[in-house]
Amino acid sequence: MHRRSLLAAPFLLLTPRLGFAQGAPESPSATVPPAGIGAPEAPAAPADALSPILDRAGALSPLRTVLVYKDGKRLAARGFSGGSVDRPTNIKSASKSIVSALVGIAIDKGVLEGPGQKIAPLLRRDLPDDPDPRLAEITLGNLLSMQAGLERTSGAYYGRWIASPNWVRAALARPFVDAPGGDMLYSTGSTHLLSAILTRTSGRSTLALARDWLGPLDGFEIASWQRDPQGIYFGGNEMAMRPTSLLAFAELYRNGGRNAEGVQFVPEAWIAASWQVRTHSRFTGDGYGYGWFTRDIAGTPAYYGWGYGGQMLYVIPARGMSLVMTSVADTPSGRTGHRDDLHALAGEIVAAVG
Repeated sequence: MHRRSLLAAPFLLLTPRLGFAQGAPESPSATVPPAGIGAPEAPAAPADALSPILDRAGALSPLRTVLVYKDGKRLAARGFSGGSVDRPTNIKSASKSIVSALVGIAIDKGVLEGPGQKIAPLLRRDLPDDPDPRLAEITLGNLLSMQAGLERTSGAYYGRWIASPNWVRAALARPFVDAPGGDMLYSTGSTHLLSAILTRTSGRSTLALARDWLGPLDGFEIASWQRDPQGIYFGGNEMAMRPTSLLAFAELYRNGGRNAEGVQFVPEAWIAASWQVRTHSRFTGDGYGYGWFTRDIAGTPAYYGWGYGGQMLYVIPARGMSLVMTSVADTPSGRTGHRDDLHALAGEIVAAVG
């Protein structure tokens, strides 16, 4: 059976012979305590309910890891085809959610003024010699929500952009195809401009800021991060993290920006602002805020970051859940349907756990 026809049916309907786990769970499954004498049979524990779903997830050949947490407790950690939740992997554009967090912290600390701050004065030395007047209207919020109006640097334009000698100047020199604040134009150049702004306004590298502001969070670590020709860390791409580190970040957002001890890392108001739908993806129809997509998962509002190939972090506050999924990073996940398969898998997981 062709892979797409196989996975077109609801995920739980995959027959056992078609979905083989490519690896064993990386932590012991929870067990159900024995029922007392005369007591009714105990219901299956959430972790047990997930086992058959994750077994069948082996049918998704690009998938490498799945992590599931509920109410701060790990329910599942599974590796597939040699994947490991404890080994760094390229999270691609899922890192845009982390850049958004850094912007929110910078605003809270007074390094930046707020989403309405104009970017042209902050990037003055890299503006074109004869700048389009509309450059003066672009705000931090426009960059965060992909509404700068500038021609995209992603997709078919990506290779030419990163081949340029100065990525910041090349992003600012793109022609306008919409007004600032117009339709969503997904562009990694926008988040790279945010990285440049953080670097210049703080006097420190974006990686140094991440290690200072998010590094003390238990489990969080950026293993490696590519830089542009000027040494600016790549805003919104080419960041390596362990899936467990990405899960720690997702849990931070689920907890309103606080860690388990109640220490506030990201302002709670910034999380709410980041999850507010400001535009919609022309490719999926999903809502987009400040570095986060939104859609319903199992009938519940969910917020997610998505990286090329299928690098996913999901936060479902109403269910007390955080999920991370990683996949091979060298093949697309949108046009192949793998991203939709991961959404379906997330839906089955959330429905099973309740």
